[in-house]
Amino acid sequence: MQDLIYFRALELDDYKVSIKWRKDESISVQLGGLHYFVSEAYEKKWVEDKIYNAKGTEIVLAICLQATDQYVGNIYLTDIDNINRSAQLHILLGEASLYGKGIGTEAISKILKYGFEERNLHRIYSHVLSYNTASLRTHEKCGFDKEGRLRNAVFKKGKHHDVIVLSKLNN
Repeated sequence: MQDLIYFRALELDDYKVSIKWRKDESISVQLGGLHYFVSEAYEKKWVEDKIYNAKGTEIVLAICLQATDQYVGNIYLTDIDNINRSAQLHILLGEASLYGKGIGTEAISKILKYGFEERNLHRIYSHVLSYNTASLRTHEKCGFDKEGRLRNAVFKKGKHHDVIVLSKLNN
C-alpha cells in the first residue's frame, strides 16, 4: 500500500493554517487543549516555540499529504522520558474532509515506529476524550490498550468529560 502521508518539521508559516484548525470548534471540541479563543499571535508563538524547542523532551511534526504536499495536521511526542523510555502521543488532523480515510491511522503507526525503533521508547501513551470515538477506534486499531479513565478531567461543551488513557508497549 502506498503511503498517504509524510512527516516534516514545522515551518514558521504553518501557524497561518493551524490557527484555522484551532478556531474551528468542530475540531477544538475533540481536543483536550485550548478552545478556539486563540489569537494569531499566540498560535505563531506556539509554532515558533515548537520549532526552537531545545529541551529534547518533545518532537512536533507536520503531517502532509504525499500526493499534494498539503499540510493537514500535527503529530507529536511530548514528555519524552529517556530513563523510563516513555512519551505521550498527541495528534491533530485539521482537515475534516480527510477524516475516515486512514490518515490518522497511518500517522500514528509511523510515529509509533519512529518512537520505538529510532528513539528506543518502551511505552507510548495517549489521552483521548471519552466522546471522541473516532480517535479511540484509531488508537485501538494501532494496537493501543485502554489503561484507565480520568474522571471528569476536561471541561468542554458545558460539562466535564472523562479522558481515556491508552498506551502501546514495544514488545
